[in-house]
Amino acid sequence: MNIEGSSSIQRRAAKHAALSDPARLRIVDTLGFGDASPTELQEMLAMPSNLLAHHLRVLEGVGILRRVRSEADRRRTYVQLIEESLDGLSPASVVRAGRVVFVCTANSARSQLAAALWRRSSAVPVTSAGTHPAPRIDPAALDAARRHTLPLRVVRPRGLEGVLHEGDYVVTVCDNAHEELASAVPSVHWSIPDPVRLSTDAAYDDVYDQLARRISNLAPRVSAS
Repeated sequence: MNIEGSSSIQRRAAKHAALSDPARLRIVDTLGFGDASPTELQEMLAMPSNLLAHHLRVLEGVGILRRVRSEADRRRTYVQLIEESLDGLSPASVVRAGRVVFVCTANSARSQLAAALWRRSSAVPVTSAGTHPAPRIDPAALDAARRHTLPLRVVRPRGLEGVLHEGDYVVTVCDNAHEELASAVPSVHWSIPDPVRLSTDAAYDDVYDQLARRISNLAPRVSAS
């Protein structure tokens, strides 16, 4: 019989203790859908900034949350849930949506890959769009899809204004798009790095892996309206 080591028991106990507070559970529930800046979390949860800062420190201290720097506004950070840290304790919240819409700036890489991954994971309809669509899909994104045997529809990138419908569940996968849209288009945000900055196969594969993990977590929690 395998007996769990004392250090592992202590880590698990620390996480259980951190999650025993209702306010911290609300934070984890909220971040289970997407990333948010501390200011956005404060608004979403109607929580004073000093209290939110305390709860974030506790959750970061036990390895449940991490912070990443925005690629758009370098002064801004996003708080992310580390999904694997919950070890089966993920919140069971569910949302209903007529369609999922993945959005990035150019609609040429991240949002296209996300939509293709969603089609493979969920029956809820999906599409993608951009705030400033490029003339074509990024060839490196097509190469990444081929490397991972992911069927990627070769369609011309489209602008968000011509795509969005009432009842859509919008997921921004680009800091620039999220910060440009602000509150004009309510959305869940995933702070996914722009692979074009490095333009290497490894950068695109990393984006693919991040999107695949996120979608694996979200897809069971979204049902058709």
